[in-house]
Amino acid sequence: DRLSAFDVVMPQPIPGKGEVLTRVANFWFTRMQHILPNHLSDIPLSDVVPDEDERRRLGDRALIVRKLRPLPVEAIVRGYLIGSGWKDYQASGAVCGIALPAGLQLADRLPEPVFTPSTKAEVGGHDENIDFDAMAALIGADRARHVRDIALQLYRFGAGYALERGIIIADTKFEFGFDDDGGIVWMDEALTPDSSR
Repeated sequence: DRLSAFDVVMPQPIPGKGEVLTRVANFWFTRMQHILPNHLSDIPLSDVVPDEDERRRLGDRALIVRKLRPLPVEAIVRGYLIGSGWKDYQASGAVCGIALPAGLQLADRLPEPVFTPSTKAEVGGHDENIDFDAMAALIGADRARHVRDIALQLYRFGAGYALERGIIIADTKFEFGFDDDGGIVWMDEALTPDSSR
């Protein structure tokens, strides 16, 4: 239930925030499981938290998930020019090395969504935007292409669904990990207000 901004978790709680974020994430994980498997487990909460009072305190904030090996990058997709993408564009006419048309304004919809990865900083650090080649150097070219393609597919599906209901998802970040068989799995959160604009 704590607020975070730019990789800093603040001490003030927002009652109910964790439950809302978990419900939103579960909605998207369920709705898009046909695109990519996610980290949700079939194990009931009661198997992990046997105490009924403790389960009640957790409410709908708790998830039982599979343990994965996280990728060291965040897969960011931008459909609109805002945030650090806007700053990059103002300075260079590009976002993470991707050239964009001249004359775009703050919050303009991009001709096509763009994939703009970032590093995944340690706790207390800040993620940094990188280009696709830097991501490929970190995780391998084939894996980088797969992550990019999946992230774009997830964004297009989610943003299209939301737009039909009057909600614009300007950008979002996805996180992925490897399961025991080396397969890519969607993890962490899904199109929540904490991960999306």
